[in-house]
Amino acid sequence: MKFIKIFSVLLLFLLLVSIGSLIGVYKWAAQDLPDYKDITDYNPPLVTKVLARDGQVLGYFYREKRFLVSLGEMSPWLIKSFLAAEDAGFYEHEGVELLGIVRAALHNLRAGEIVQGGSTITQQVVKSLLLSPERSYTRKMKEAILAYRLENHLNKDEILTIYLNQIFLGAGAYGVEAAARDYFGKHASDLTLAQAALIAALPKAPTRLNPYRNPQGARHRQLYVLSRLRDLDWITHEEYEAAVAEPFELERMTDPSWRHGPYYLEEVRRQLITMFGEDKVYEGGLIVNSNADIKHLDAAQSALRQGLVESTKRRGWQGPLEHINPEDRDIFLLGLVIDPDRLTKGSWLKVLVTDVSQDRAGVRFGNMRGEIDVSTMSWARTPDPSKAPEEVRAIRDARLILNEGDVVWASVIEEKQSETGLWSLALEQEPLVEGAILSADPRTGEILALAGGYDFHRSHFNRATQAKRQPGSAFKPFVYSVALDNGFTPASVVLDAPITYDDYQTMTTWRPKNFEGVFHGPTLLRNALVKSRNLVTIRVAQNIGINTMVNRFSDFGMQEEFPRDLSISLGSVAISLKDLCQAYSVFARDGSYISLHLINRVANSWGQELYVHQDQPVRAVSPENAYIITNMLQEVVRDGTGWRARILGRPVAGKTGTTNDQNDAWYVGYSPYLLTGVYVGFDQLTPMGKYETGSRAASPIWVNYRLEVEDDYPVQDFARPPGVTMARIDPATGLLAPSGSSQSYFVPFLTGTEPTQRSTRVDETAGTAPSGTSEEDLLRQIF
Repeated sequence: MKFIKIFSVLLLFLLLVSIGSLIGVYKWAAQDLPDYKDITDYNPPLVTKVLARDGQVLGYFYREKRFLVSLGEMSPWLIKSFLAAEDAGFYEHEGVELLGIVRAALHNLRAGEIVQGGSTITQQVVKSLLLSPERSYTRKMKEAILAYRLENHLNKDEILTIYLNQIFLGAGAYGVEAAARDYFGKHASDLTLAQAALIAALPKAPTRLNPYRNPQGARHRQLYVLSRLRDLDWITHEEYEAAVAEPFELERMTDPSWRHGPYYLEEVRRQLITMFGEDKVYEGGLIVNSNADIKHLDAAQSALRQGLVESTKRRGWQGPLEHINPEDRDIFLLGLVIDPDRLTKGSWLKVLVTDVSQDRAGVRFGNMRGEIDVSTMSWARTPDPSKAPEEVRAIRDARLILNEGDVVWASVIEEKQSETGLWSLALEQEPLVEGAILSADPRTGEILALAGGYDFHRSHFNRATQAKRQPGSAFKPFVYSVALDNGFTPASVVLDAPITYDDYQTMTTWRPKNFEGVFHGPTLLRNALVKSRNLVTIRVAQNIGINTMVNRFSDFGMQEEFPRDLSISLGSVAISLKDLCQAYSVFARDGSYISLHLINRVANSWGQELYVHQDQPVRAVSPENAYIITNMLQEVVRDGTGWRARILGRPVAGKTGTTNDQNDAWYVGYSPYLLTGVYVGFDQLTPMGKYETGSRAASPIWVNYRLEVEDDYPVQDFARPPGVTMARIDPATGLLAPSGSSQSYFVPFLTGTEPTQRSTRVDETAGTAPSGTSEEDLLRQIF
């Protein structure tokens, strides 16, 4: 009896000591634990998604490729597969599974080190979000304590949702949605049983079991998951057999980033970082609604590339990309991996010249052969900026251009091989000249398309937004707009004659001249803009006063610093293409503008709005002023340097611009529904060559783009405001044209400013208006 008493006391003592030890260990382990409630505000790094205006994905920004999805957006097979592989008793335990811990402890004792964790899904969530990845018993105890607490704070579905979105699954994929896209090219909701089992097989060792690198290891683990599902009676034997027999096929979902409008996407990225900071952009899971239109983006980039290639060919042959010695040619050809099924008409490829004769050059690319006819080399003259291509004889001997061993660009002329087994190719070269195009809806300010260079992968510099260059004559409409508010009308007569300005501070003399180097005497203001007369423009600016003119330019939204210098009237102040288009939108609208913008709306991953673009129209000039300038710019298209735009067969207004030595070429043209600007020039100020004007270098790009998108809009003319009166004017005097005159213009006036006196001049040459020779007239003599 005494023995039993002693034993009971001892047993009670040991029990109390054990309980006390456990309490002590618990208190010790519970010290400095992170706050488990932080998990309830689950905010993992997520992918920011940029959408085009029709909802198509334009691109993604991220550090961790993770897309947040709910359990309802996952395949039921996926949820079952993860539970079978990781924690079959997840919905029964309270965060810690004691048998699993004991089982893992026995494994660790036998191994002599920690090799197995025995963690539940709840513990894995705690470890991933609150604790370090170290393997130790201390961390394991903290993990168990936090898991128990978390189970009492979140329900099971919430914990499972966090787990399936948080977990790393290899190949740069975080969470099941990213894994479904990267391994099977589909969304998590569309996964089959076999596919779900494969993804659920990865958490054990996501890098080692990456199915792209280790398909056998991934397949073995997939079969284990399927067998677990079968053994748990979560799938039938037939479902198991069907899943095992399903082909093991991997496919990545195409990432749209940088495929359409890369310059547009990059500009959105830069603006988002300015608005929200880099971390928010790369981890915040923002949903960005841009104004991009995929069709417009592709058309703009294609037109720009085509125009720049045509421009570089007009300057002549830059030489081969490289020359390969005979002993290295086989190795070079082995590196040219080309799929003939992907070669279509117009495709570019690098080729190795194998033989050259007068009328052709034989080439190889990979294991295929082709020939380049000399007729496709006619442009490849020796570069000479002082001569236009029309002034140089065409190349008629391929031996003057190519040598055996040269590596050059060529494009496919015919999609299929000829009977001889040779591909018919044309000689090409990538341009060194650069350019930009921007297109926007002037009614809303939404930028639909933007391309800032020939090739985004060659240069990320955006010449539509970051580059500032002199606009030349493309700036003149703003001078004439100010003139209309300061006593001038389209029928005002201004002298086109030589001017000389002496600067006694710099001891220099400025002698401006017209493009064609001739003078036309008294000229209508209308004709001066249509024919781009420099000397008339300077006299108009001088009459208005430099201060008055400069003060008004800011009304168009231009923030540039304008010197008190008459040369600014000819576009001597550098401006970006975006800012110039912004200013032109005043004329395309009703005399007001809405800031041109790329981003319409930004929301967080839960759809809560963070930013909505809101802009009120800013009045720059009267509707009447805008209409009169637009009418004159329509004449630039009908009878001036913008003549190429007539091919649209629609009401269009526009103006070209060319700077000294043809360093820069511009064309800005618009309809009521779409305004488009184009810039062409070298990054470093360099003459582009004789006649490389806005009309020749820039306007064809504008035309080729607009031809692709114009049919999406109904024909629309510019609405004449009620304060405008139309009158038929004598082009020589600016007075009302005599009755029956064959020489007259139908001109808009601000009501009350139209002439009242009728001209008494008698027609000297029926049907001829004395508008004189212009840049466009001169070029037409050539073309």
